[in-house]
Amino acid sequence: MKFETPAGANPIDQLKVIGRPTDRIEGPLKTTGTATYAYEYNDAVANPAYGYVVGAAIAKGRIKSIDQSKAKAAPGVLAIVTAATAGPLKTGQFYVDKLLAGPDIDHYHQAVAVVVAETFEQARAAASLLKISYTKTKGAFDLAAAKDSAPLIKPGPFSPPPTTNVGNFEGAFASAPVKLDETYTTPDQTHAMMEPHATIAKWDGDKLTCWASIQQINWGVRDIATVLGIPKENIRLISAFIGGGFGGKGTVLSDIIAAALAARAAGRPVKVTLPRPLIANNTTHRPATIQRIRIGATPDGTITAIGHESWSGNLPGGISETATASTRLLYAGANRFTQLRMAVLDLAEGSAMRAPGEATGMMAMEIAMDEMAEKLNMDPVTFRIKNDTQEDPEKPGRKFSSRKLVECLQTGAEQFGWNKRQAKPGSVREGQWLIGMGVASAIRGAPVMKSAARVRLSREGIVTVETDMTDIGTGSYTIIGQTAAEMMGVTLDNVVVKLGDSTFPESPGSGGQWGAASATSGVYAACVKLREAVANSLGISIEGAEFIDGQVRAGNRSYPLGDAAKAAELVVQDEMTYGTLSKEYAQDTFGAHFVEVGVNSYTGVIRIRRMLAVCHAGRILNPKAARSQVIGAMTMGVGAALMEELVVDKQVGFFVNHDLAGYEVPVHADIPHQEVILLDDVDPTMSPMKAKGIGELGLVGVAAAVANAVYNATGIRVREYPITLDKLIDKLSING
Repeated sequence: MKFETPAGANPIDQLKVIGRPTDRIEGPLKTTGTATYAYEYNDAVANPAYGYVVGAAIAKGRIKSIDQSKAKAAPGVLAIVTAATAGPLKTGQFYVDKLLAGPDIDHYHQAVAVVVAETFEQARAAASLLKISYTKTKGAFDLAAAKDSAPLIKPGPFSPPPTTNVGNFEGAFASAPVKLDETYTTPDQTHAMMEPHATIAKWDGDKLTCWASIQQINWGVRDIATVLGIPKENIRLISAFIGGGFGGKGTVLSDIIAAALAARAAGRPVKVTLPRPLIANNTTHRPATIQRIRIGATPDGTITAIGHESWSGNLPGGISETATASTRLLYAGANRFTQLRMAVLDLAEGSAMRAPGEATGMMAMEIAMDEMAEKLNMDPVTFRIKNDTQEDPEKPGRKFSSRKLVECLQTGAEQFGWNKRQAKPGSVREGQWLIGMGVASAIRGAPVMKSAARVRLSREGIVTVETDMTDIGTGSYTIIGQTAAEMMGVTLDNVVVKLGDSTFPESPGSGGQWGAASATSGVYAACVKLREAVANSLGISIEGAEFIDGQVRAGNRSYPLGDAAKAAELVVQDEMTYGTLSKEYAQDTFGAHFVEVGVNSYTGVIRIRRMLAVCHAGRILNPKAARSQVIGAMTMGVGAALMEELVVDKQVGFFVNHDLAGYEVPVHADIPHQEVILLDDVDPTMSPMKAKGIGELGLVGVAAAVANAVYNATGIRVREYPITLDKLIDKLSING
């Protein structure tokens, strides 16, 4: 099925199952510990061995030698794999990192060997016996030091243009009566997902099966084939449940390649998991940025010039952090300029982390908007509303498919009690605590991508859906089940959902906020075909046929749905593809975040008091799941604002705090109260589902709302994330 014109009325609009706050259908499996994650397929493999990945002990240089003698003689050791013995290995088509390095070392903890033994403990002990000699060379680890020589990024499939210009930015900014020119920095961050990267690999002749924690099955199969140089049809990849990804498990990383190579060398299935301290420096992370923002406006608050430049770093050939993405679409302004530069750094690869680009860019832009509002003596909400636009500011005439940013801001302000905010910073005190409120807008793209599904109907009336879509904790099983139930006129108990297997039809997987809208649209397409097959089997016309309460009704006749499969199970498959509506319309999601904080006037400690998110993301497929996604994202935003920072040792060249003891993330006590308002709507330009993603929108802008609240509480403007107490304490006045 091809979606080329805006959707009209269709069976999804019945909203008997879709749109309901439905519990997760896989919830009982997860809460009872019976959901099977990558490392736990014990029934699928007999007598597995264990692999332990050894990371490089230097950040840049070469391996001189590896003495394996003691390790090979250690108890239980079955094999040791290095780049010298692994055979030719290439890099995948998304990540640029070499997943088993040698002799050249590109970054600290890059995988240099896999030790395989009968038990995990034996493999780990033997790995410590490897004697690896290195020759160190000078590396680059400091973004600020590399900033001035950083070239413009190179255009690519995952990169925007390096520079955008509309109008005459420099001239308009120079002549603007009110100006802002500030620099903001965001640090390197790690995904900190609950489940570490893990894989079980098994060879049957030249056929490879991997049970892995990976977000995009299709990319995974492609990249395993590319790295190992084997045909795609010889690979099966299974990822039924994933304990968090946030972009950090997009495609193939070192655990998968290590397990595959180790299993081939040992002649047995092999389990590999990356220990937590290895993840930060071995896998991908969100790269740090330095951002310069310039805004020019007239005294009445009309933006006349808006410019955003960003610098980030990465391995050679890697992608940049696209921090200017939101600026290009969020606010009006006739004269506009953005630019992205990327320095080559010898740190672990920078890549996607929840809302890549928008999250970091809005951490800066939404502080800048508050600073500009203060210069104009305007309320920050009013300033944002004044500069709303209903068309793409880079392409006048190209309208947004739907855009309720103003309603998000107005609704949030009313619900949050924004009228009680004191414009003068430091005006509200409760004992030792200074109280402040902050706001930020939110915008995140709403892409939809080709997605396929297979749907089966049994004589018992059970509908089974198969697609290689993954569930990273987002509720994919449930919304896909809801889609099939709505389309086929059955209850959710009569739907079986099977996900995360490369033998199923191809979806785009989980990532980029495209998963929900895309995967459900593929299921919609398959169900349309199944409805036709049912009508043909029953000898009725599909025109006017109704699928209701497990029955198929045509005229004055009614049939149990399962009767269509009495002779044989009905099996159909289809995919949803797209025309040019995404070019005709700017398709995005919008929101507003409101935060209240308390800052201790003696210690500088910051406490979140309450949070509100108002989100506009098309039809909400499952309000309960959507709310869960948003509050999780809000929590992550608090981490970005106040805690999260991979600290770079700029001499040795590695992230120092590479575990959850040193890398701080919010806990329950940090998040006392969260509220979410979903502005339910439909966007017929997206797909027949009329829905958009929401999982990344909930993060965008949160950190800036926190930062703006801290400023409102204290009068101290911090432009360097995270906002830790040491950046406040010597500026606080304990006497008010």
